[in-house]
Amino acid sequence: MKKGGFRVLESKLENKNISILRETKSLCPICFQVIPAKIFADENSIVKIGKTCATHGYFEDTYTFSKLDKYLWAEKYAHEGTKIKNPRTKTVKGCPYDCGICPEHKSHTVLAIIDVTNRCNLKCPICFANAATAGYIYEPTKEQIKNILINLRSNQPIAPSALQFSGGEPTVRDDLPELIKMAKEVGFNHVEVNTNGVRFANDLNFFKECFEAGMSTIYLQFDGLNDEVFKEVRGVPLKAVKMKVIENARKIGLKSIVLVVTLVKGFNDDQLGDILRFALNNVDVIRCINVQPVSITGRIDKEEREKMRINTSDFMELIEKQSNGLVKAEDFRPVPCVIPLSKAVGALKGKNYVEFSTAPWCGVATFLVKSGDEWIPITRLADVDKFFEAMEKAYEDALNGRKLKAKLRLISSLRYVKAKLIKEALWPVLKEGSYDALGNFMQKVLMIGCMHFMDPYNFDLDRMQRCTIHYGLPDGTIRPFCAYNSIHRSEVERKFSIPYSEWLKNKSSQAYISCQSCTFTNNNNP
Repeated sequence: MKKGGFRVLESKLENKNISILRETKSLCPICFQVIPAKIFADENSIVKIGKTCATHGYFEDTYTFSKLDKYLWAEKYAHEGTKIKNPRTKTVKGCPYDCGICPEHKSHTVLAIIDVTNRCNLKCPICFANAATAGYIYEPTKEQIKNILINLRSNQPIAPSALQFSGGEPTVRDDLPELIKMAKEVGFNHVEVNTNGVRFANDLNFFKECFEAGMSTIYLQFDGLNDEVFKEVRGVPLKAVKMKVIENARKIGLKSIVLVVTLVKGFNDDQLGDILRFALNNVDVIRCINVQPVSITGRIDKEEREKMRINTSDFMELIEKQSNGLVKAEDFRPVPCVIPLSKAVGALKGKNYVEFSTAPWCGVATFLVKSGDEWIPITRLADVDKFFEAMEKAYEDALNGRKLKAKLRLISSLRYVKAKLIKEALWPVLKEGSYDALGNFMQKVLMIGCMHFMDPYNFDLDRMQRCTIHYGLPDGTIRPFCAYNSIHRSEVERKFSIPYSEWLKNKSSQAYISCQSCTFTNNNNP
């Protein structure tokens, strides 16, 4: 054992100024063994995770909710989710090594992800999923992808209705429109494409083909409005590309773009206010801003990690400051706060709706609503906590056979909503519980969210077991996002890949050129 490892942790936690919040399990970031961990608040009320590996010693990192008051506030919104009744793997090695999903997992799939390739037409320094970094080509066949889709939709009792095609860069596959159409045919209502936008900017016909095939949303990498930021994070200037994607979306009639911000301290943490204002000025096509604090992989010391590390608490403070108070930290709510709505409507309709049963520290979100010429957070137009309390009571009534009382509670819950616009948009959701009704509501608001995915340094098994974002894979498994990217990705991909050199031999030069649709082809990865 590395000298002093356990003693460092225990002596630190014996300090009377240290508060132990809970015990969990984590990973050694060197050997990836599961080890005991403690979530604690230090003498400055900063929430941290501490753990000791018997071989590699003590590790400490800032937790994903770093401010104690925000951590305790988020904890109040925890809700149990509905487990999958048909897990694909058994409990053998223990969590998180049995991912598949195993019987230990506490939440069902809400958003399914399929990586359709690890090829890309950019060379992003921060990327963990590209062919050049891996040295092999991972690209499931159409038949494999269809089997993955069917497998995901067979989840019981709640099948996912939302799917993301990701990569690599999914648009380097010329058959992407076929894959989108296939996903819709299998039963996914919402199909989005995670993209850097390069091909959609340069190939309007391909963009239109994807849209007409059933693409609901593009999940557009959008790290700022400054080309210096793109050069630093993505390796090339991309602002013009992003603007062109938005212009092309208008041309083809796509009205659902999510701006996805990988947030890195010191690189683009000054861009949030500008991104928000940009989204509001383009709200005819932009539906959401999704901020993802950077996950850190590889061996890196604590000081270097802290230079990059940024978390959900930081995000809420930054957006309040940079928006000049338009959006305040108090306007956000943890993701699982909406579960009472899903359960109440589901109990009344006799259906199972997806439940966003992540751990309360996984992420936060709010909505901005247009009222006259102003944009106002929904928390100032409605008592959202009272509204969800009413949903909780309606669910309990419906569960106990008091359906009439439950229906009356749903109707009366609207008294907590001040804005007529939101009442009119919410009522069809409560009444119909349909995907279209929810879609119509989303057309009237701009969502702002932050989801802090974990890495081996801040990995919390309690959080991971509640993950609702799952990868569908060619081996028949379904694996939680943070477990897959922290532990399983390389192993799974290698089983279904070929060496890059072999892939090149199997492709003619013309075929290789034709799959690249960007201005950076000569300088980029496959």
